[in-house]
Amino acid sequence: MREVISIHVGQAGVQIGNACWELYCLEHGLQPDGFKNPNLAPGSDDSYSTFFYEASNGKHVPRAIFVDLEPTVVDEVRTGKYRDLYNPGQLITGKEDAANNYARGHYTVGKEQIDRTLDQIRKLSDKCDGLQGFMVFHSFGGGTGSGFGALLLERLSVDYGKKSKLEFTVYPAPRIANAVVEPYNSILTTHTTLEHADCSFMVDNEAIYDICHRNLGIARPTFSNLNRLIAQIVSSITASLRFEGSLNVDLTEFQTNLVPYPRIHFPLVTYAPITSTIKAQHESMTVAEITNACFEPNNQMVKCDPRNGKYMACCLLYRGDVTPKEANTIISQLKTRKTVSFVDWCPTGFKLGINKQAPYCVPDGDLAKVDRAVCLLSNTTAIAEAWSRLDHKFDLMYAKRAFVHWYVGEGMEEGEFSEAREDLAALEKDYEEVGQDSPADDEMDTEY
Repeated sequence: MREVISIHVGQAGVQIGNACWELYCLEHGLQPDGFKNPNLAPGSDDSYSTFFYEASNGKHVPRAIFVDLEPTVVDEVRTGKYRDLYNPGQLITGKEDAANNYARGHYTVGKEQIDRTLDQIRKLSDKCDGLQGFMVFHSFGGGTGSGFGALLLERLSVDYGKKSKLEFTVYPAPRIANAVVEPYNSILTTHTTLEHADCSFMVDNEAIYDICHRNLGIARPTFSNLNRLIAQIVSSITASLRFEGSLNVDLTEFQTNLVPYPRIHFPLVTYAPITSTIKAQHESMTVAEITNACFEPNNQMVKCDPRNGKYMACCLLYRGDVTPKEANTIISQLKTRKTVSFVDWCPTGFKLGINKQAPYCVPDGDLAKVDRAVCLLSNTTAIAEAWSRLDHKFDLMYAKRAFVHWYVGEGMEEGEFSEAREDLAALEKDYEEVGQDSPADDEMDTEY
């Protein structure tokens, strides 16, 4: 058994959670109330047990917790289509929200909910035979996502130090923002969680808006359009824990292959094919085509240009009708390309995962039904662009000490701002150093 517990924090986390569990239910042939779909052939597989546990009446209950400091968003889950799926104890809400304020989520309001949340996590982990780790979904910009998300990861690393902790985070978009204080919240939460998360997959709304607009032809994308796309990525990353495959990859394998140094754990996520039903009829979607699409900046989930950086490691996760031979052929072609350049200290660079379960489509969804798909997780120095953009915005506001009194008023010290900013400056420097070529052997210090 390789179980994973999902924790959805704040509005962004909860709404991504809705899309993810809708997709998991379809993949495992479960109805919205958690019972097996009687119209499907009864299978003997227990693939669902990674994400669901079975109650005494045969109902499948998600290994998930939804936490928000105010009730409105989780109330939509409580009254929505999947209301009978979740155990009511796993939907945790407070009375007042974090008001886009990291300090409220981390120190004052968040403190009241953390013990309840950890209690539920403990109950869920007791139901697991071999807990693989946790997936925490939250945003960097909001108050609950940043403040409470950071508090939760701190506490998880104390209680479950050896388990994998993966983050799926909504990173502030370059040009559009949901809150003025996003740069503050993002940098404070990154500083706090840098030591506690093993791997963080970032997505930014603007990049996904562009994908919906360009590839799927959606004129006015909503959050549910974006979240369904994110759900496909999360499903691809966990498919090998749930379904049979010719080359399986589990959560710890990602980290081993993708994270060269503990701090450099922000892989860039790309998914292909992202295409609408109308366009899909005119495309061949061979393994080579979908893999090449992953190396196009247009298909990335974060706005940055990998051609300006170097790759340290790439993890290609195929699902559907793909043979190992096809995958290996395309990888050897990629290695000869000028545009895909690796740091000189990582000559092989590619990790491969192949899973026979084709991607599922949500009925009435935007994505076309396809036979095969690939998710590329690449650790590239180009993602430092995203950090430097954010640091610049932080500096502009912090130079004037704008909005700082809201944070100090919640019991936070002003020194934490400059400490967090220094940490992020060090992270940028780390990326810069990692991308530099090693000195030639004869120049190297012989003391070693």
